[in-house]
Amino acid sequence: MPLWQQILIGMIAGIALGAFLGPKAEMVKPIGSLFINAIKMLIVPLVFCSLITGVTSMKDTKKMGRIGLKSVAIYLLTTAVAITIGLLLGTLMEPGAGLNMVADKVMVAKEAPSLVSTIINLIPKNPIDALASGRMLQIIVFALFLGVAINLSGDKGKPVAKLFESLSEVMYKLTEMIMKFAPIGVFALMAWVAGKYGMSLLLPLAKVIAAVYIGCIVHALVVYGGLVSAISKLPLPRFFKGILNAQMVAFTSTSSAGTLPVSMRCARENLGCSKSVSSFVLPLGATINMDGTALYQGVCALFVAQLFGIDLSTGQYLTIIATATLASIGTAGVPGAGLIMLSLVLTAVGLPMEGVAIIAGIDRILDMARTTLNVTGDLMVTTVIARTEGELDIEPVANIAGTPVTQKV
Repeated sequence: MPLWQQILIGMIAGIALGAFLGPKAEMVKPIGSLFINAIKMLIVPLVFCSLITGVTSMKDTKKMGRIGLKSVAIYLLTTAVAITIGLLLGTLMEPGAGLNMVADKVMVAKEAPSLVSTIINLIPKNPIDALASGRMLQIIVFALFLGVAINLSGDKGKPVAKLFESLSEVMYKLTEMIMKFAPIGVFALMAWVAGKYGMSLLLPLAKVIAAVYIGCIVHALVVYGGLVSAISKLPLPRFFKGILNAQMVAFTSTSSAGTLPVSMRCARENLGCSKSVSSFVLPLGATINMDGTALYQGVCALFVAQLFGIDLSTGQYLTIIATATLASIGTAGVPGAGLIMLSLVLTAVGLPMEGVAIIAGIDRILDMARTTLNVTGDLMVTTVIARTEGELDIEPVANIAGTPVTQKV
């Protein structure tokens, strides 16, 4: 049975168990936590080694710059479209209309870092400390510099390049080993989520949840599907079936960074993306691509405005789009990062911060959808970039999706 089917069965069984046990389902959460910790264990070494391997495999620095610019441009464009879809759904569905909910406490927004400090903090003072702390932007910058330096070192740098290439392959094998336990981990996580939240919490805010989930589905099928069909020429059923494993892990773990090892395996083995492109584009996407989070900002900002009876001006709508798009750069791909972004967006347009406290109650449910969209976007951009670089080659490798593929693109 293909892995994605095992994961799906685990997810359904977990929901059933959680609904049956209720809060008692908390007792199986440690099993899911072990799986998440195992996935997180892979993140830093996999990103670091893969990025260096991706850079060293591109002897042409112009190619590296070209791929980087294309990736960032597509990521930012789709993020702006995502938040626009969120605002549109928030306007049409009016999730906050008629609700008279008041938060018990006012939450204080975190002050957004200045552009200058953000740029300065890109360069790690201590790369070892950045690796140990998991500061992804600094890790990416250091890995890029080190990869370029290895290339410029010529023959003397080849042994180092071989070392990181070997380390990357070892990390891919370790990912494969850990993913065999994914159905069990997903089962435990879904049992805990279903048992903890249940319908009593979901029903009062069902319209917010529905708006976010509908928006994510529309964005994935229309925007991502359109780009995949138009540029990569990859059949949509094959694309979505090929990324199911990554989507399942993203949905249950709510961590796009944590899903990165699975995404890289899907890109290489299921979609046929080259190692050089996937090793470069996916870690970049896990750091700066937050389409799901941006869409969520649009829905939730409208929800808060409607909840407190505040009419937004055209300028405020544009401010929400700009703030959410720019704030997505460097937002950590970890559970709950969306609430931090939401506080920044609400502050930017002067909306009450009490709205964050209300959204926090269902944030985990929303996080599952937005993380899945983030990961889907990462894989879409990787596929599109691989196609434009002539490095999308679909072969019947160890096809995780379970269907032999022979077409070359």
